This record gives sequence, structure tokens and C-alpha cells, in this order.
Amino acid sequence: MSGRLIEDRRYCKALERFADYLMLERGSSGNTRKAYESDLFFWYEFCKKRGFDPMELDADKISRFLLEQSNRGRANSTVQRNAATLSSFARFLVYDGEGDRMPRLDPLPGRNESLPQVLSEEEIQRILNACTDGTSMGMRDRAMVELAYGAGLRASELCSLRLADLDGTDGFLYARGKGEKERAVPYIGGVRRVIEDYVANYRPALDKDKQKWLFLSKNGKQMRRESFWQILRKRGKQAGGISRKRLHPHILRHSFATHLLRNGMDQRTLQEILGHSSIITTEKYTHFDQELRDIYDKFHPRAHNEEEKKDVSN
Repeated sequence: MSGRLIEDRRYCKALERFADYLMLERGSSGNTRKAYESDLFFWYEFCKKRGFDPMELDADKISRFLLEQSNRGRANSTVQRNAATLSSFARFLVYDGEGDRMPRLDPLPGRNESLPQVLSEEEIQRILNACTDGTSMGMRDRAMVELAYGAGLRASELCSLRLADLDGTDGFLYARGKGEKERAVPYIGGVRRVIEDYVANYRPALDKDKQKWLFLSKNGKQMRRESFWQILRKRGKQAGGISRKRLHPHILRHSFATHLLRNGMDQRTLQEILGHSSIITTEKYTHFDQELRDIYDKFHPRAHNEEEKKDVSN
């Protein structure tokens, strides 16, 4: 990490994966990544002095760390950022399969909790429409967005799919998640039709060396995560009216999970589909969806009108 010595190799590797996640999945700026890097180095030094494992982030240790930072004269905004960094890192470790729970921290004064961002079904359809230009790469882009959203895949899982991972008979694909854990994920209906069309009619034009990968670059090589991020940015811009901040692969996965819960799927089934090791990770979507519903009920002008219409019709 920028020349700073960290002797814990496991922590080092986790930080490298976290840096990739910040850049490729969340689209964080260089300055943001440097700030997180600095915070996590100070966290490492704090843990090393006390014989703590820096990969074990619990509320008590984090509170002691934040208190120490405050006692050193750090600005409140810096301490709040420290807390946000450690929360993000803890969340990433659960996402990455290295952790099984999130520390429950007391909110700091003046700190606002932000809701996870999702795309609406209409916005996703506009992105899909922007891919439909009749070219091989256009259909590849559409197939990738369809599958990322339609199956809730991580960018890394999407790009590592092989042709052999598709089971067209039963409508399942086999994704390899964190730690190379394989899980079966359904891909059916419109998603399956788009994938089959892409494989039969458009992928051959990209496959110059008989590759095993499902999604190929214009040079016929395996698609990379950062390339998919760029594709999503490009197609989202063509769709118009969608903020760049919301055009990242992980937001397609958030949208998939939120839309399924909104339509009645139970948490345990969603946990299996998403490949979460802990139900706690899946529960965040329930909390998010409920907050969305509450905000809609409170502020949307048509939220109550529709109910009134039903009463009148009865």
C-alpha cells in the first residue's frame, strides 16, 4: 500500500481485493481510494500494537480505534470517515466471503446513512434498448446486462462464465463465486432467449480462437471486469438520464435483489441465488426495500391516490 509496510499477508491480500472492488465495482475516485488506504493502514497499526487481528472488525475494537483517533486531535470529519471506511471494509469482507457479520456501530454525530442505490426496471430496460444496435458487440453487451441483472451475478462471476457453465436443458447456469464456490442460478424466460440468441448468432463473430469463455472482448479474449464497467457506462450514457454514479455492475446486482424482494421472494431463497454465506448480508436488501416503500408512501403524490381509487371502485 503505497510503500507502507504491512507484514500480515492475509490482510495485504484483502486490501488489494478491496482496492479492486472500490475501483471496479463502486467506481470510487483515486482520492477516495487513497483516503481508504490511509485509514486502513492506521487501523492495521492500531491492531498490531494490541495484538488484534485486523481482519476481525467488531464494534468494541472499532470504537476504541475511533476514540484514539479523536484523542489524537483528528477532525470530526476525519473520524467519521474512519468509521465509514471500516464499515465499508467490513461489508466488503462479508461480500468477499472473509467475514460473516457486520459490526453494529453506534451512529456518529452528524453522520447521515446513505441508502444503497438501485436502478428502476424502466431504467434497466432503457440500457438494454441502448445495446440493441444489431452488431455482435451490441448483442454481447445486451446479453451481459441481461445476465448480470437477470441472474444477480457479480462482475467477476459474469466474466468468468464459460460456455460449458450454461445448462440450456434445465435453464440453470453455474457461477463461481468467492473462494471458487460454485452455485446453480436460474436463467429463464427473456434472459435465456437473449443468451441463446447471442451464443448462436453473434458470439461466433467474436470468437477468433475457439475460446471457452461466454463473453469475449472485441479481440476475442476473455471479458474483464473493468471492461464490463466501461460497457455499462457507455450504454447507460446512450440510454440518457441515468447518473454515472449509478452505472456500476454491483448496482445491477442490488437492483436484481431489491426487485425480487419487492415481488415477494423470501430471503433464504434470495440468499442462495446471490451466494451469500450469511443471511445478514441478504437482510440489507429487506431494510432498503422497506425504506424505499416508506419514502414512496410519504412523498409520492400517487401513492395514496391509487388506494383511494380502489376504495371507490369497491
